[in-house]
Amino acid sequence: MPEQTLQATPVLSNCPDCCASLAVLRVIPGRAGAEYWTMRCTRCGGIHLDIVKPSTAPLTA
Repeated sequence: MPEQTLQATPVLSNCPDCCASLAVLRVIPGRAGAEYWTMRCTRCGGIHLDIVKPSTAPLTA
């Protein structure tokens, strides 16, 4: 089963330059549980980085 995480920070879903969809290229773990998401625009090819901070709410099953 894939691991699920709660995100406190919304992740970009559209390119800020041309409003097309973004495809996730890589997710890199960072400090204090944050993640660095590298995404590429499917239209203009622009590269965008988002820092996703973990939620402070506990995960419940």
